[in-house]
Amino acid sequence: MQDGLAPGLDQVALAIGDAHRDLLDGSGPGGMDVIPDPAPPPDVRGRRRLAGDLHSCPARMSATIRPPGPAHAMTTPDPTASGLAGLRVASFEARMAGPMADLIRKHGGRPVEAPALREVAIGDNPEALAFADRLVAGEFDVVIFLTGVGTRFLAQEIETRYPRDEWVAALKRARIVIRGPKPLAPLRELGARVDLQAPEPNTWRELLGALDARLPVDGLRVAVQEYGQPNPELIDGLEHRGAAVTRVPVYRWSLPEDTGPLRRAIIEVAVGRIGAVLFTAAQQVVHLIEVAGREGREADLRAALGRSVVVGSVGPTTTETLRARGLPVDIEPEHPKMGHLVAALAARWRSVGKG
Repeated sequence: MQDGLAPGLDQVALAIGDAHRDLLDGSGPGGMDVIPDPAPPPDVRGRRRLAGDLHSCPARMSATIRPPGPAHAMTTPDPTASGLAGLRVASFEARMAGPMADLIRKHGGRPVEAPALREVAIGDNPEALAFADRLVAGEFDVVIFLTGVGTRFLAQEIETRYPRDEWVAALKRARIVIRGPKPLAPLRELGARVDLQAPEPNTWRELLGALDARLPVDGLRVAVQEYGQPNPELIDGLEHRGAAVTRVPVYRWSLPEDTGPLRRAIIEVAVGRIGAVLFTAAQQVVHLIEVAGREGREADLRAALGRSVVVGSVGPTTTETLRARGLPVDIEPEHPKMGHLVAALAARWRSVGKG
C-alpha cells in the first residue's frame, strides 16, 4: 500500500483509519454538504492497531486462490443459515483487500481475494507542478479533489518543489471541494478545511449539483484533481457552467503486478466454484474483462455471471460500467460503501435466484 504524503507511519495509519471507517461501516460524513472543522485523530492504541494492519496488507493483497480441484470444491451454502452461509465470494478490491475479506468472513462467507486494479503515480508530472505554481501564485478560486489516493499523490509531487506549509497556505486561500469522503483523510492530515462535499452516491452528477446549489462556478478558475482517467462529463459540465477548468492528472490505473489471483478467480467463476463477485470500482470491470479475454475465458465468464453468479456493485458508476459492457448487476447497496455492499449481498443473494 503506497502513501506518498505522510512522513511517518502514525500519520499513514491515521489516514487509513479514516478511510477504513468511511469505506467499511459507512460512518463517514456521507451526504453532508458543508464539512465542520477536522475531527480529532484516533487515540494512540488505534494508531498502533492500524499501523499493524498496514504491515499485513501486502501479504493479504498477494494472497493466492487455490486452483480448481475436488479437494477445494465450493461448500454448498446452508439454506437454513443466515448471511452468506459459506458462499465463496470473489472480491476485486486491491487497497482494502484485507478489510474486504474480513467483512465477507464476518457475514459468514468465504472470501476469494483477486485484486484487479493498481494505482500508479505519474512519475514525471509537469502538469501537477504547473498546477502547484499557479496555486501558490493565487490563480485558482476552487480546487476539486476527486479521490483520496489522488490527493496523496498530488501532495507528494507538489512537495518536490514547495514546502508543505507554503503550498497548503495557498490551497487554503481557494475554496476546497471534494466529490466524496475519501479525500477527507489526507486533507485533514494537511490541516486543510473542506468547504463543500457532494452527497451520495458521490458521482460527477451530485458534484455538479452541489456546486450549482452552494458554489456556482461561473467565471471562476477551477482546478480538478483527476483519477486514473479523465472525467469528460465533469469537465464539460464545469465549462458549460462558465468555469475556466484546469485538469490535474496525478495517477493512472494499471493491472496488478501479479495477476495470478485474478486469473485463477476468472477460472473459478467460469467453472462454477464461486457464488458471488463484488466490484468496488468501475475500472475493475474493465480489467476483469481484459484479463479474461487474454486467457480465452471471456465467453465462459460472461455466461457464468449471467447464469449462476450473483454480481454486486458498490455504486452507480460501477453499475453503469458493468451494464455498458453487457454484464448483469444483481445487487447495489443504498450507500456506496464496501460495508454496505457486503451487508446487502448477505441479505439478498438468495432472492436473486441464481445458482
